[in-house]
Amino acid sequence: MRTVHLAAVLLSLCLTTLSLVAQEADRVRPFVLAETVSAPLDAKLQTVEAALGEAGFSIAGEYAPYAGAHILIITDESLRKQASASPMGGYGAAIRVSLTERDGVVQVSYTDPQWMGNVYRMAGDFKALSSRLQAALGREKTFGSEGGRTAENLREYHYMMFMPYFDDQVELASYDSHQAALDAVEAGLAAGKGGVSKISRVDVIGKEESLFNVAVKEGVGADAPVMQIIDQAEMRHTAHLPYDLLVSGNKVYMLHGKFRIAQSFPDLTMSTFMKISDAPDAIEASLKMAAGGK
Repeated sequence: MRTVHLAAVLLSLCLTTLSLVAQEADRVRPFVLAETVSAPLDAKLQTVEAALGEAGFSIAGEYAPYAGAHILIITDESLRKQASASPMGGYGAAIRVSLTERDGVVQVSYTDPQWMGNVYRMAGDFKALSSRLQAALGREKTFGSEGGRTAENLREYHYMMFMPYFDDQVELASYDSHQAALDAVEAGLAAGKGGVSKISRVDVIGKEESLFNVAVKEGVGADAPVMQIIDQAEMRHTAHLPYDLLVSGNKVYMLHGKFRIAQSFPDLTMSTFMKISDAPDAIEASLKMAAGGK
């Protein structure tokens, strides 16, 4: 009798463990740690760029926001086509890959396509893209949210009650045509309006939509001081940067700053968030100037 009871207990424990493992496998986090390596950042950067090229990705732009950090904006034809299938899907037309040096060790990370695809409510499957990135760069673990999120939760993600969702976007400017909007943004970024400059532009295939990745270099919303406050975990969230402008049709948009920051830092405490409470509005003001908004 004791043997039967023990077997039942062991079976129950096994089933519980399997259930927990399955639940964990369904959880998604903002970033993937590809690898950590003891090497100079510049040397590792060359290796990463070569690996991405061999895997069929193109580098749309590069950004070094502060010492010890380098970010690559990558894309490919399939991702640019997939972005056209969803409203405002252009936000997901590129992946961000980061190299961050800490104490002589370089962390190579990238935005998780599963997180990105769901938080931007994109259509389609991201398994093939995830597999290609894993083959090219590696995949030690995901990070950026202790408990993770399910895909269903991400499609309605917001930081907390009364905070913005993905579709609470900010319209920065409106023009007579898509081309006029593109020209205005290109001119504003070239002139450095609002302390904002262009890093990359990725055009969605089959749709009047273009993603601009931009550097914010001035004001309380500038990249370096904001990250110095919020990015203090052991695994750095460097691939949160850079911010985005989306030209969709004849209008220029940005993700609400509180949403954009929170989707990369979902575990950020309210006390830390309050330390950058002026940043979302400052970023919006800077991007509006760059977009030529009134």
